[in-house]
Amino acid sequence: MPSSHPRATSPLKLQFPQSLATYDDYAAAQRTVDFLSDHEFPVENCMIVGTDLKQLERITGRLTWNRVAIAGLVSGLWFGLFVGIVLSLFSNDAWLGVVISTMLFGAIFGLIWSLVGFGATRGQRDFSSVTQVVATKYEVLVEHKVAAQARELLAQLPGALPNPFQ
Repeated sequence: MPSSHPRATSPLKLQFPQSLATYDDYAAAQRTVDFLSDHEFPVENCMIVGTDLKQLERITGRLTWNRVAIAGLVSGLWFGLFVGIVLSLFSNDAWLGVVISTMLFGAIFGLIWSLVGFGATRGQRDFSSVTQVVATKYEVLVEHKVAAQARELLAQLPGALPNPFQ
């Protein structure tokens, strides 16, 4: 049954948000909300939003046939160990034999699968990396009904409101 009053349907939404301030780092936005909280502002009406997203990719190394083969072998061994332990729980046979055989099959499967996958790229991506999406700006939003109160409080914090003439 729908609610009779207009409320946000998610804890990650505000009904009518207004921008309070925008910062270059998360710590400054967090400091702002913490300051408001310290002054008994109803911070449940606040939200920090990361904007202007960018993806960072850090190259961690070069992939070679040997590195791919070893990684696939080790990954398959671990998966085989896991499957072997699970199967040995339901087996009346020698549990050690079940674990060792699944580890062997896992290692062979992991080795073949990783080499086929690497070969399919044909050298187009022969490096390993880690990626992360980060925000370049952090905006503090407040519910419209308390925006004026938040601005008054924030004016007391030196350097909290960014220079509008930048």
